[in-house]
Formats: sequence, structure tokens, C-alpha cells
Amino acid sequence: MLASRRRFRLDTERMVLRLPEHSDFRMWTALRASSAAFLVPWEPTWSEDHLHRRAFTGRVQWAARVRQQGTGLPLFLVRRDDDQLLGAITLDNIRRGPAQVGTVGYWIGEPFARHGYMREALNAVVHHAFTELDISRIEAACLPENAASRAVLEKCGFKYEGVAQSYLQINGRWRNHVLYANLRGDRRGRTDVG
Repeated sequence: MLASRRRFRLDTERMVLRLPEHSDFRMWTALRASSAAFLVPWEPTWSEDHLHRRAFTGRVQWAARVRQQGTGLPLFLVRRDDDQLLGAITLDNIRRGPAQVGTVGYWIGEPFARHGYMREALNAVVHHAFTELDISRIEAACLPENAASRAVLEKCGFKYEGVAQSYLQINGRWRNHVLYANLRGDRRGRTDVG
């Protein structure tokens, strides 16, 4: 699948979801820095240069490359009313052929958590993946104790599928993750396991 050369965006009720741009550096850095205590417990250890311009430039270039290759869709959540960066969501590791699957990950700045922004963004990305990208399965993983992330996934139609042992290094430690999936045309019904 060849990606269009025009600027990509998904519109939701309150946001524009779009690729990161070089001009986002200061807003991104400020939001990540001010939300560090909120984000660090749930994320891989930040590199020493995580908040530096060079690392951000690499992030922007990577986002454009994976979008062009059709293997990922890394998007910033930008509030429409005031162009405020709220967080990011990425549909990544898109695999074609018999699988037609991708993995979703996301983060939200602390001041914007629990306002429904991530649910709105996740619903938009899932809809786009199923209807425009012809993805059949979207996977997600989070720490078992991350009740907020689990609730967002479940509200967006993801179903619990199990536990992956030592799935990712989070905050410097190998951690188990609970696995969720959303299937196009899912007929499994609600699950209360996990």
C-alpha cells in the first residue's frame, strides 16, 4: 500500500490527529517534561536525549517514513479549539499478507487525562484502520495495574486475551503485560476475564 503524499489527518469531534511536525518540538517537549512523573511509570526508560531536538527530529523523520511505507501511523492529538498538543497515538507494526494486523500504543499529557480524549482518538484510529487500511486485528498491551488504559481499551471494543510474560521493559524492568485485541466484525461478546 503506497501512502498518499498529501498531509495525513484524522478529524474527531474535538481534535485533529496528524503526523508530528518539526514545529511541534517545543510543545511536545514541554508536555512530556511537565508530565514526566505521570508517564514514566508506564513507559520504556527515556533515553538521556529523549527531550532534545535531535531526538525529536528523528521521531518526525521516523513517523514520515513508516507512514510512507505503510507500516505505521504515528499521530499527535491536537485539540482543534486552541492547537494544544494533548498526546500521541501510534498504530505500529502493521503486518500485511495473511495477518492484516497492527499494534496500537498511546500516551496522554497529565493535564488532559480523564477527559475522554484518548477514547476519542482510539476510536478514530480503529475506525480508520478497519475501513481505510483493511486491518483485521488491532492489538494492544498494557501493565496489569494500569486501570485507566485498560478502561480506555475496553470502552473502545478491545477484549482481554491474556498475559504476556516479560513483554516489555517499562521504567527499567521487564514487566508482564495484559493483552487486548479489537477485531473487525468482532462477534466474541464482552469478556470480564483478567
